[in-house]
Amino acid sequence: MEPLQRCVAALSRFPGVGERTATRLAYWLLRMPPEVAEEIAAALVELRRGVVECETCCDVVPRSPCDRCRDERRDPTAICVVEHPQDVAAIERGGAFSGRYHVLHGAVSPLDGVLPDDLRISALLKRLEAGGVQEIVLATDPDVEGDTTALYLARVLKPLGVRVTRLAHGIPVGTEIEYADRASLARAVQNRREL
Repeated sequence: MEPLQRCVAALSRFPGVGERTATRLAYWLLRMPPEVAEEIAAALVELRRGVVECETCCDVVPRSPCDRCRDERRDPTAICVVEHPQDVAAIERGGAFSGRYHVLHGAVSPLDGVLPDDLRISALLKRLEAGGVQEIVLATDPDVEGDTTALYLARVLKPLGVRVTRLAHGIPVGTEIEYADRASLARAVQNRREL
């Protein structure tokens, strides 16, 4: 395979990048000075070599245990369970959660062949066995797979005597009710709370 075809084939493996976009990126790289491609290649290699999975929370980090797990200012009694490492960063940007995290690395999806044993659930249970955790916040995506995962986890965790909560879902801030989609509006009504 010639270098251009090989580059297009490699770039098209990225999610959301088809052959047309991959071709455009490959030609862009050819127009750039050689050091641009070398810098991108080095960053990709460094990404794989410089990142590990935290032995405690399963997040993808530069060292294990990660800074969040070692931070004594974080509340050790609350663990927020998310599907993917990027979800940790999103919740951190919100600034409202000060506990610890646990990354599942996916969601239960039998149609895609992802079962509970394929996720980092046993590592979560091991953390609970150590004691001290009072609340598990389930922050899985508000879709079929995320709901399935949350229901499964709730069923497994509640008998352990820990409080299990789920992020509220509903209408995004700044949206007018008349323009909200049906599913978001229905969830907002179901998740209403007293003022």
